[in-house]
Amino acid sequence: MEVDSGPAGSPRPPLRHLEDEQSHLEKGALKLTDFEVRGTLGTGTFARVLLVRMRTSSPQPSSSNCFAMKVLRKTDIVRLRQVEHVNAERYILSRVRHPFIVDLYATFRDSLNVYMLMSYVPGGELFTHLRRAKRFTPDVTRFYLATIILALKYLHSFNIIYRDLKPENLLLDSRGYLRLTDFGFAKIVDDRTWTLCGTPEYLAPEIIQSDGHGKAADWWACGILCYEMLVGYPPFFDETPYGIYEKILKGKIYWPKEIDPLSKDIIKAFLHPDRSKRLGNLIGGPQDVLDHPWFRGVDWDSLERREIRAPIIPHVSSLDDTRNFSHLPLPPAEEIPGLIKEERPFPCNSDSTLSLVPTEELVEDLELGVLSGVQRPQLARLFAFSSSRLVRSLPNRSIFPRDGR
Repeated sequence: MEVDSGPAGSPRPPLRHLEDEQSHLEKGALKLTDFEVRGTLGTGTFARVLLVRMRTSSPQPSSSNCFAMKVLRKTDIVRLRQVEHVNAERYILSRVRHPFIVDLYATFRDSLNVYMLMSYVPGGELFTHLRRAKRFTPDVTRFYLATIILALKYLHSFNIIYRDLKPENLLLDSRGYLRLTDFGFAKIVDDRTWTLCGTPEYLAPEIIQSDGHGKAADWWACGILCYEMLVGYPPFFDETPYGIYEKILKGKIYWPKEIDPLSKDIIKAFLHPDRSKRLGNLIGGPQDVLDHPWFRGVDWDSLERREIRAPIIPHVSSLDDTRNFSHLPLPPAEEIPGLIKEERPFPCNSDSTLSLVPTEELVEDLELGVLSGVQRPQLARLFAFSSSRLVRSLPNRSIFPRDGR
């Protein structure tokens, strides 16, 4: 039985409602000039992430004054039709709180950018640690997949689908626990959605076939991630996105002899092409995943309380240590004006939708469809934004949503 919908195809209500959760955002107490930029943690297509430190009298960094600041250029958000998705990311992260999900503390804006103040997770991407190790043992894979399962179980209880699970979006904290980050594609979906987005190697068949997708797409991605952690590369890869999609739809998987039967069983259960028979999307929901024999012996409550020693402890000498991230140059001061000097106030910590665009004229142009890149791109051009990870040339290899449905 598929659980994306209720009886007779009616939407299945969430176990709890996000609007009932209190917003955790700081309101009015902070401003951009309270922070100094210490480094660049990463860059993407229309965003960059900076390490910032709160200006205090104390010279020593502490966990309460080091943060990651996500900087999104307004004009790029509009040009790439990401207004709805940035608003959704802010709304969702302002209300969810889970030990394995990155925290959002405040949002700001200046004349050029929108800023999101988030927890700094110093251990770097799981992608980096996996490439260094080449592959993980079943025990290491089980630990990290279990934390992801708990995070998805929590998100799915609000009918939130994440839609961009991959090692690059999983950060290790100083104790070696994972934090799920980058909620740009997350969405509240009571039934199904048809937005084309995600990362080619991780897309479920129903997304590729434009058949509508829901929570089951996240469980498919768990199977891809489990395989990649155990083997060292994803089960479906090619030099082009089209080649990846063809292999996903064919469903043929190479199984190295090192893969034990239980690991193979859970991966196959996650990668069932029929989402109505996919592990995590059956009548038992996420509990079926927790009860799978591959997870036998996992103390889920202790894991969620972070009482189990993680298998990988990142090398971190201080709370503002950036050794686990790429060494990237700082942005020019003119590209982050609000962090350099105080501008006129741009209040945006209310519960209303963020005004992301700089001028009313841009809004009108967007509605008229005359801005460059606003018209719906052809599929081939859309896929050109992303290439296989094995031949990747862009920092962000996710596909931009084709529409906002």
